[in-house]
Amino acid sequence: MVNNHYQRSTKVKYPNGIKKTTPSNKDNNNNKVNFANRGMSFETEINATNEYYLVHDIAVIHKKPTPIQIVKVDYPRRSRAKIVEAYFKQASTTDYSGVYKGKYIDFEAKETNQTTTFPLKNFHEHQIRHMEKVRKQGGISFVLFHFSKLKETYYLDSKFLTSYYDLRDGKKSIPLSYIRENGYSIEMSQIPRIPYLEIINKLYLGGHQNDKF
Repeated sequence: MVNNHYQRSTKVKYPNGIKKTTPSNKDNNNNKVNFANRGMSFETEINATNEYYLVHDIAVIHKKPTPIQIVKVDYPRRSRAKIVEAYFKQASTTDYSGVYKGKYIDFEAKETNQTTTFPLKNFHEHQIRHMEKVRKQGGISFVLFHFSKLKETYYLDSKFLTSYYDLRDGKKSIPLSYIRENGYSIEMSQIPRIPYLEIINKLYLGGHQNDKF
């Protein structure tokens, strides 16, 4: 079920007098989560959301472990080993993957202090191509962007990221305006903290705006 915690960033008509959420009135929302005040990172909030989905049998989505090659281990005590040197075995793909209502979910989570753009250096070519391949296989692939200073979070389907990346023509960042135009704003709530599955319900599974988990 879907909660009304998201909206298309632009060009959306809201039924029954529902107003579009803007940065000015979002700050007055009592359910808004302030990362700075809570001392939680964006990743921590996503992990908490995924844990909520798991415990309530809504979805099974986990952060991907990154394989490493251990080179040197120190044994300060017999019962304790300490890794002192290790290397990544392979380039990582995306941050999270899992399954929701029979659909494969694969996404990347990015956070920035920038207020008008997001640096493209935070994406690697292999990550872009990985998300592209997921889409071709019928999976759902996207990016969750968090602009910490603005306290704004967005869902952007990876097809829009791929399109911008391939046509960037030397540009080193993706404008926030592009993310707003092509993505969906996610309003933070208490439980679950970052209800991104609500957008997937709406876009891919025929959910309705007023549905709620």
